[in-house]
Amino acid sequence: MESLSLLGEGFAGAFSPINLLWVVLGALLGTAVGVLPGLGSAMAVALLLPVTFSLDPTGAFIMFAGVYFGGLFGDSTMAILVNTPGGSTAIATSFEGHRMAQSGRAPQALATSAIGAFIGGLIATTLVVFFAPVLAEVAILFGPAEYFALAIFAFLASASVVSDSVLRGLGSLIIGLILAVVGIDGISGTQRFTSQVPQLFDGISIIVITVGVLALGEVFNVVFKRREAPPTASKAMTGRPFLTRREFREAFPAWLRGAGIGVPFGVIPVGGAEVPTFMAYGTERQLDRRRRQPAFGRGAIRGVAGPEAAGNATAGTAMGALLAMGLPTSATAAIMLAAFQQYGMQPGPLLFERNADLVWVLLASLFIGLVVLLILNLPLAPLWAKLLLIPRRFLYAGITVFCALGVYATSAALSDLLLVLGIGVVGFLMRRFDFPLAPVMIGVILGPLAETSLRNALLSSGGDAGVLVASPITWVLYGLMGAVLLIVAYRRVRSRAARDV
Repeated sequence: MESLSLLGEGFAGAFSPINLLWVVLGALLGTAVGVLPGLGSAMAVALLLPVTFSLDPTGAFIMFAGVYFGGLFGDSTMAILVNTPGGSTAIATSFEGHRMAQSGRAPQALATSAIGAFIGGLIATTLVVFFAPVLAEVAILFGPAEYFALAIFAFLASASVVSDSVLRGLGSLIIGLILAVVGIDGISGTQRFTSQVPQLFDGISIIVITVGVLALGEVFNVVFKRREAPPTASKAMTGRPFLTRREFREAFPAWLRGAGIGVPFGVIPVGGAEVPTFMAYGTERQLDRRRRQPAFGRGAIRGVAGPEAAGNATAGTAMGALLAMGLPTSATAAIMLAAFQQYGMQPGPLLFERNADLVWVLLASLFIGLVVLLILNLPLAPLWAKLLLIPRRFLYAGITVFCALGVYATSAALSDLLLVLGIGVVGFLMRRFDFPLAPVMIGVILGPLAETSLRNALLSSGGDAGVLVASPITWVLYGLMGAVLLIVAYRRVRSRAARDV
């Protein structure tokens, strides 16, 4: 009951006119970025991070709440209309969603996507309201050794799951860790990877890294691709933008199954919602094969409903893991963690005590953002599709200018512009050689936490490394890490054996 009363106070703050404006603006901007190929919610938060410094923390995070889910809505809109997912989390949706659009059922596919995202996000956010304080109490049991184990779990899980190649995943993680340790060591005063350049003594800003890897790297990737004809909006945009009772009954179990798959993945550091969305798609496809008249391959509504609910459920519980434990389980959550740190706040168990007013307003704004996005998504879908009619040279030139202005506005340092250019080249090369981006962001954010926790644990034990595995929590975390690695290895071996047959 205490959670409900606190949530009620959060709604009272979130329903002020200015805060409602920030929610709507964040939803619009998040969706607008999400509909652009290769971009998404992580990109939207990264680009808007410098812009929100002039806002008070409550207003900034309320805007981020709209951006957080808006990017996922935009991803799926483009996946359905033109078979061009705005982000990797919408790839599973594109399989059946675009087939529905090709058969003249684009509005129904968009409605399925919108309602599924709403249901998945609503279930996950409701669970966060009731269980985030419990997670915060559990987090108090974590000491330096436990946080080090948690960081190692996040490193290896994200590196091994998000890429087809474990080596590429580990390579991306190493790049993130190297970027994280640039600067002067706070304990020993040693310079690390600075090349005696004074501008690097304070390290590399998280804004420079996120904008360079995610935004500028994508711009370079588009520029150096072969020229392609710009995609056109789907012609199947006529018809009823709602579901019949029969369609709703068919989609409803898939929404619930997708949400059930996505909820636990929000607190597991596997790099984002790609894994649960494909699991939800695979589950629906397996169930479809048992039917007398299989619909997959011809525009199955359940092939859209499951992945959409799974993706937004994962995003919702990822916010709970971030707020309660300070654990970013995706690239977007990692950037949100950086946003908290920019405002002098550290997500974790103390956040609910020191900044309770902000936390509960933020949670209330997540509910409001879901409703706002449901209202906005269908009427504006044709408008988002027309964005792709803009010539790419103009579209990505504008993104480049926005990147430069955002980075320069945070520090007024030309050195940061050179850094973001160099990191953008790294991001471009990673895309060209199929290196995943999520482990980079996980490494950048959790690298300092892992290093500090390791040092504190060893200092408290007089240098005895046994302290790192001395508690039941560390046993559980390392056991889960071993299980994840074994499952990944088994699937890789099985997949390779199937290809060799």
